[in-house]
Formats: sequence, structure tokens, C-alpha cells
Amino acid sequence: MSTTASASRPQTLTAYSVRDFEKDGQNQSSWTRIGIAFAHRDGNGFDLRLDALPIDGKIALRPSKPKPARA
Repeated sequence: MSTTASASRPQTLTAYSVRDFEKDGQNQSSWTRIGIAFAHRDGNGFDLRLDALPIDGKIALRPSKPKPARA
């Protein structure tokens, strides 16, 4: 995330709890949305708001996707 982008409007990130497991002999992951992160306006750091905590402590932050336009 660039400082320039965060100075005009902070980009948000979605926080996920990611659990790895094996199914039918293949490794898979389960991603559960647990919160959101907002970049500070000065580009130095984030505020993290969580609705839940992961069991194993693993949190993945991914760029939030815009909501699709309604017809």
C-alpha cells in the first residue's frame, strides 16, 4: 500500500482467520472473515477492528474488494 494512496483515502483490508486442513488427501484452507483494517491517513500503520479472534492466532489481511453495483 502506497503512502500516496493512503493520504487521499485510506485503503481498507479485510481480516480473515485462515485454517489449514486436509480433505481427500489434499491440503486446503478455510477463510473466515473476522474484521477489517484501515490504513492511517499518514500511511504509517493500521487500525484493526476484529469481530472474532482466530483459534490458532493466524490472521491474513487482504485488500478489500469493491461491492458489485446493484442492478
